[in-house]
Amino acid sequence: MPNTTYSVPEKLGILIATEPIFTPSIFQHITNLKPGAGGEYQLTDAIQVLLNHEAVYAYAYDGIRYDCGSKIGFLKATVELALRHPETKDEFKKYLSEMHQTSAT
Repeated sequence: MPNTTYSVPEKLGILIATEPIFTPSIFQHITNLKPGAGGEYQLTDAIQVLLNHEAVYAYAYDGIRYDCGSKIGFLKATVELALRHPETKDEFKKYLSEMHQTSAT
């Protein structure tokens, strides 16, 4: 797993993966990269070199992680959040129930 930084909204306990945060020295290592898998430049290769020069930190998240880069992952995260949020949970539960009853007929 690449060393990355994540921010976690404490109120909901839901992970929001963000872009990694690096010191400016990462750019020197990116500049020196050679194409990797599939001819693409891999950020993880620059991180590996960076680790030889300075510490790289990560947050080990223990909880549910949704892949919001996929359609189904985004939908799962949206439904989960809607069902947890105090302003939307009751109305959204009612909506889901109505949708379920409509699709069952």
